[in-house]
Amino acid sequence: MTTVAVLADPPVEGAVLERFSGGLLDAGEAADLYTAMVRDICRAVEDSGGELLVNYRPADQVPADVDPEQSLREVLEPALASPDEARYEVQVGETFAGRVGNTVTYLLEEENVTTAAAVDPTGALLSRKRIDSAAMKLRSSEVVLGPSTEGRVYYAAFSDTIDFEGAYATPAVETLTNRARAAGLAVDFLPSDPVVARPSDLRSVIPLLNARQRAERLVPPRTTECLADLGLTLDVDGDDLSLVR
Repeated sequence: MTTVAVLADPPVEGAVLERFSGGLLDAGEAADLYTAMVRDICRAVEDSGGELLVNYRPADQVPADVDPEQSLREVLEPALASPDEARYEVQVGETFAGRVGNTVTYLLEEENVTTAAAVDPTGALLSRKRIDSAAMKLRSSEVVLGPSTEGRVYYAAFSDTIDFEGAYATPAVETLTNRARAAGLAVDFLPSDPVVARPSDLRSVIPLLNARQRAERLVPPRTTECLADLGLTLDVDGDDLSLVR
């Protein structure tokens, strides 16, 4: 069983998906989209064979008067089938790579879990099937990565540690692979999926979700519904796609 750490922020207006705010979405709508994604990704972990660990920022790294753990509990409890089984632990580290490294290293070396993974809520298309597939691949490779567009990753799983300092430097999929190979570890990959970290990502995500729905395939339900409620669509001009509302 893989322990999957979801590195989540409390979905406070103006503090999440900041690249979306002030454009097609206001701060509240960006927070709604982030809420939908963190719910979908945590439910996917719960539905898989993995253990859900919600890894949240310490209080001094979130807006004042926000209790990060309580905020995330309130967001996730309605979305989880067994909310009492989810673990909540504070993150340690100043950078994303540092926080991932501290969490994964602690799980593998101090808690003696067999495999550990890290994911950001912007990887909302992560499915139970992908998590379980990564767990199978970890039987023969020490590192399994889920590649995304522009060299990013939506999922990173480990059965051994690497040098995590700067390990998510662009392009993260290549940097992480290089660190794993430098440590003598084997690397395998999941199929590519887009992430939702900036507005331009929706040019990939929206048509993929539309196609999956039309084909009656699984989609992240809350994220898909939120995007539909926000009225975000694509305007097609020849080969060019642009977001409209």
